[in-house]
Amino acid sequence: MSLNTPLNNPDIDSQETQEWLDALMAVIENEGTERAHFLLEAMIDKARRSGSNLPYKATTAYLNTIPTHLQAKLPGDPEMERRVRALVRWNAVMTVLRANEKSPGVGGHIASFQSAATLYDTGFNYFFRAPNENFGGDCVYFQGHSSPGVYARAFLEGRITEEQMDNFRQETGGNGLPSYPHPWLMPDFWQFPTVSMGLGPLAGIYQARFLKYIHDRGIADTSDRKVWVFCGDGEMDEPESLGAISLASREKLDNLIFVINCNLQRLDGPVRGNGKIIQELESDFRGSGWNVLKVVWGSYWDPLLAMDKDGLLKKRMEECVDGEYQNFKQKGGAYTREHFFGKYPELKEMVAAMSDQDIWRLNRGGHDPHKVFAAYNAAVNHKGQPTVILAKTVKGYGMGDAGEGQNTTHQQKSMDIESLKKFRDRFDLPITDEQVESLSFYKPAEDSPEMKYMASRREAMGGFVPQRRRKGNELTVPALSAFENMLTATGDREISTTMAFVRILSTLVRDKQIGKYVVPIVPDEARTFGMEGMFRQLGIYASQGQLYEPQDSDQVMYYKESKDGQILEEGINEAGSFSSWLAAATSYSVTGVQMIPFYIYYSMFGFQRVGDLAWMAGDSRARGFLLGATAGRTTLNGEGLQHEDGHSHLMSATIPNCISYDPTFSYELAVIIQEGLRRMVQNQEDVYYYITLMNENYSHPAMPEGSAEGILKGMYSFSKSKAKGEKVQLMGSGVILREVIAAAELLEQDWGISADVWSVPSFTELRREGLECDRWNMLNPEKPQKVSYVAASLKDAKGPVIASTDYMKSFAEQIQRFVPNKFVALGTDGFGRSDSREALRDFFEVNRYYVVVAALKALSDEGKLPVAKVAEAVKKYSLDANKPNPTTV
Repeated sequence: MSLNTPLNNPDIDSQETQEWLDALMAVIENEGTERAHFLLEAMIDKARRSGSNLPYKATTAYLNTIPTHLQAKLPGDPEMERRVRALVRWNAVMTVLRANEKSPGVGGHIASFQSAATLYDTGFNYFFRAPNENFGGDCVYFQGHSSPGVYARAFLEGRITEEQMDNFRQETGGNGLPSYPHPWLMPDFWQFPTVSMGLGPLAGIYQARFLKYIHDRGIADTSDRKVWVFCGDGEMDEPESLGAISLASREKLDNLIFVINCNLQRLDGPVRGNGKIIQELESDFRGSGWNVLKVVWGSYWDPLLAMDKDGLLKKRMEECVDGEYQNFKQKGGAYTREHFFGKYPELKEMVAAMSDQDIWRLNRGGHDPHKVFAAYNAAVNHKGQPTVILAKTVKGYGMGDAGEGQNTTHQQKSMDIESLKKFRDRFDLPITDEQVESLSFYKPAEDSPEMKYMASRREAMGGFVPQRRRKGNELTVPALSAFENMLTATGDREISTTMAFVRILSTLVRDKQIGKYVVPIVPDEARTFGMEGMFRQLGIYASQGQLYEPQDSDQVMYYKESKDGQILEEGINEAGSFSSWLAAATSYSVTGVQMIPFYIYYSMFGFQRVGDLAWMAGDSRARGFLLGATAGRTTLNGEGLQHEDGHSHLMSATIPNCISYDPTFSYELAVIIQEGLRRMVQNQEDVYYYITLMNENYSHPAMPEGSAEGILKGMYSFSKSKAKGEKVQLMGSGVILREVIAAAELLEQDWGISADVWSVPSFTELRREGLECDRWNMLNPEKPQKVSYVAASLKDAKGPVIASTDYMKSFAEQIQRFVPNKFVALGTDGFGRSDSREALRDFFEVNRYYVVVAALKALSDEGKLPVAKVAEAVKKYSLDANKPNPTTV
């Protein structure tokens, strides 16, 4: 039986087997592979329907998916492209070496780009299309560690100066280059931040889907745009890397192409030393419905594979694990002859006429531009499925003894002079020994054949890549008066701030100027948040429309899916929902069309669960609204430890361009959202908003006159007591502000204490403004000193300040240094509990009674009240002084 026969069971009739195989070959030769594939699938289907158990095999042979005779021909000049690629390789190495010579220890990565140079070069030459007035351009998610190679090409193109190259990873002087793709640091260059492993693949999938979404809604023509996502095989261990690949196939994202650089190594050694990462990834992607293209072997293997009539070479290729393949490349031709070909005498004879150098030169597919071009060409022309290209390469390709294929390669930041000379010679670079020794960049004359060829290829692709636009289309947002129903008192009608938000959102989607650009996003809680009324009005986006009659079709608010639906409902999937939000929040840059995303979710499952994506949003210069619903540690009664949020505002405060608010009343929410629209949409500022919402119903007062400025700055006077006696200042935000208001009444009624109440919608913004004042004062000591907004607001305020929130004490303590009075913070430190709101506020010691006691104690500490009064209050309000500390139980 031939080794090519794909059977595990013994062949009981080899003649019959051969007849079937001959028949199959006849079909392939006369009618083509597609017809043969159809017949095989029909036979397998018939066998299964007849009761046969035919297990699905998720992998194919360890060979190139595209056979040599079906490869699309590389249209350009391969030799000229090799010379250009060598120039890019050299300057990429110099970028890292010069940086570490100038500032030892700044780091950098040499090996990653060297392994992927051909993968990128082929894309730049033939596939990465730049944007113009008629075409939005392709999206390319560059693997972060390959940034030196992208800089090196941009340097040759004249987009980056030698001075900038010389300041790689040395940015604080103002003319450097960031370590990795960072739009915040290079807003005209990098489109997508990708170096936080796994986020690029995840974001790329949702970016591709979002391009389909705005096309299906008729907002922008994105029908011909492609999303390229470059990743490493080690990166695929990150759960985010593979977590959404089923979405890509389900949505038929044929505009999406993954290129996975399979150099068989991650940071410290082999990825799958005991297995085959290419085969493993093939099974993952094929099983998820992707079109899989393997680029395993380069052209130098083609003659040997053509000689392999009995399949012994293919058998040997299947047997070897990745740890062995690493050795074969790192230890040279003689080692490979003995340990790869030498296992079988027939194979050793096959290469007997080849020198050790010839064997060592047997190339991997990812370093062969002909094989890579064929795969890319097939990918961009494939319809109905996303495509993944699994390209086998060598990490540190070209670095020789300085790092090629070695376990330590990833950390390589230096090469000795002899290794550099060998590198120069290997790639035939016209660089002198003196230039090597001085670690010189090399850029040929503008009229050199290489430079002219490079320019011509980019001209054919429409211009430079990567490039990023800073502005989208101009939009006019509604004035605050559009939310008039939010600015008046609700009277006896009780609503939550979540309900108030839904009403504001409903107003926005009906707005003639911006309504169609609003993107409501929910994970799987639209009904929880009271948004089901939007199902029928806006529809839920479904790329195929609604193929069924919904169970609740006889109801007014039935579950309506539509190809042009406006709502993105992502299922129980916070990371995916955030990625959709990120795609919409950067649409102004990616598509030129401003979209206005509102992503509402359980606040506990926001920054805590997807904090890395939130940081990525900051780097991406995202613009949009994040709504943390059911926020606070005591507002979501009954849900308990993993649902109750007492810290999301502390996490949002870590992101410099995330503007955070914790409003209590509907008018505060309206003012904040209108200002966010003005800043992000009308003025196109690169900030985004995090606003917490609660599900507790209560009456909302009318907006106090003149309070808008204070709301936005972070605090304003809600009420002033006219009572005589000792004075205190009470602060609160969110639902606990209502406890603070009640505490003010108790202080006056029970203790004769005059209490002013301050609503503080943003302790975070107050802190930022105060720190800005401090910095200015420190650096301008001889000029009139600035006073923080907090200090200015409290200038005439008497008595200690008590702040109580539904978050950890450190949330309110952010402003302590700016408060001129004695300051006490109450908060919900500790794990959450399941109970009623009243019980939880007592447990965490943030209710009205604890606010009263804290105020009395502060007055006592200042000598303005006998300490006995504090003890009296503890007894009066039945507070248990011996109960466990909520922060430790």
